[in-house]
Amino acid sequence: MRKVAEKSRADYFKERRKKTKAFNVEIERGKMEEFEKILSEQKKTKKQWLDEKISEELKK
Repeated sequence: MRKVAEKSRADYFKERRKKTKAFNVEIERGKMEEFEKILSEQKKTKKQWLDEKISEELKK
């Protein structure tokens, strides 16, 4: 029974990787903490913010 769950999980992540792509960078800690505070005040996640910025760039 466990193999079925592992296969389902593997299939899920295989499909997920077809639809998404990671974006990972390192930023100076102080700068990122300030940014996270601003996002928290705006009630936005980093993903939401980045999606908005990418959409803005793609519209140009």
